[in-house]
Amino acid sequence: MVAYYTEREIAPPEGSYFLLGPRGTGKSTWLKAHYPHAVRIDLLLGEEERRFRAYPEKIRDIARGMQVGQTLILDEIQRAPNLLPEIHALIEEKVGLQFIMTGSSARKLRNTVSDLLGGRALLRQMGPFLASELKEKFSLEKALKTGLIPLVWEANNPIQRLNDYISLYLREEVQTEGLVRQIGDFARFLEIASFSYASIWTTVDIARESAVKRATVDNYHHILEDLLLSFSLPVFTRRAKRRLIAHSKFYFFDVGVFRALRPRGILDIESEIEGSALEGLVAQHLRTWVQLQNEKHSLSFWHTATRLEVDFVIYGPRGFWAIEVKRSDNLSPDDIRGLAAFQEEYPEAKCLIVNLGKRRENYRGFSVIPVEEFLLGISPGNLL
Repeated sequence: MVAYYTEREIAPPEGSYFLLGPRGTGKSTWLKAHYPHAVRIDLLLGEEERRFRAYPEKIRDIARGMQVGQTLILDEIQRAPNLLPEIHALIEEKVGLQFIMTGSSARKLRNTVSDLLGGRALLRQMGPFLASELKEKFSLEKALKTGLIPLVWEANNPIQRLNDYISLYLREEVQTEGLVRQIGDFARFLEIASFSYASIWTTVDIARESAVKRATVDNYHHILEDLLLSFSLPVFTRRAKRRLIAHSKFYFFDVGVFRALRPRGILDIESEIEGSALEGLVAQHLRTWVQLQNEKHSLSFWHTATRLEVDFVIYGPRGFWAIEVKRSDNLSPDDIRGLAAFQEEYPEAKCLIVNLGKRRENYRGFSVIPVEEFLLGISPGNLL
């Protein structure tokens, strides 16, 4: 194992697979720890990128020089996507090698990844730390301020590293790849999008605030998702009896990114920012739990046309949960209106509240769990 290594909750398959995740989430560190003798090609290196972009067939020469049973790792495969057909062919030819392809962008991989997944390559995803991975090193206060991106969490100055991290994405992923014409417009969009974090995403409002066209906002939103920097939750509509809204809910992939992008001033209400951060921290944990399941589960939220809302709904073979996140540890009847309505419509669901309290309680029939205890209890084999 490498020095200061924190084990991640990922179950690698035996065959070839993709490992996708944003920059700084520890993909290379994890691979070095688990595949210390693998042959590695780092496509972030300019020389390697140019070589394989120009001559993708060279990967066959490398494969022929390896022994059966060895592993070949290709870091940041989206830098040379023309390698993928060659790798696909090698997998189909059963050359006896394991190919592991990492990527921090799905933009150039989508079609080819689907082809390979339809064959023998599988998909694994790596995001920010889980609280349960950090165990006793986890700090709720720190997580809410700087997030759980490993590169940031382990830095001596996490706030500075977080700002550098965002600048790196703007410079190397967005500007260098020519994804947007005006990097200043995109930077302004990121700041305005931070106001929609943990909220309903409305393109019209964001376009107006950003002073760009709706089509441009849609394109920027797609870029964020392609770079794995954000995700959206759909509305839970299964067997719906009430009229529901149609818009999705928006989150950056890590709460630290939100805190770094969100402007703060004397007119901002700190409790609102803290409340969004708490909800986002829970969201990224639940999303990771869903991704780690062998069977398909969905993560969504519930919001009626009459503004009854439940923050998170998980539905799948392992269970059906409705989870409401509250910053306050002093609950009131208004805090459970949405949850009570959801339970009335879906009596099969296990409904609970997560808040900043210090101990488990029961409020009007709903289990109340301290958020730190809740997060530390989330692992692939356990949610509650």
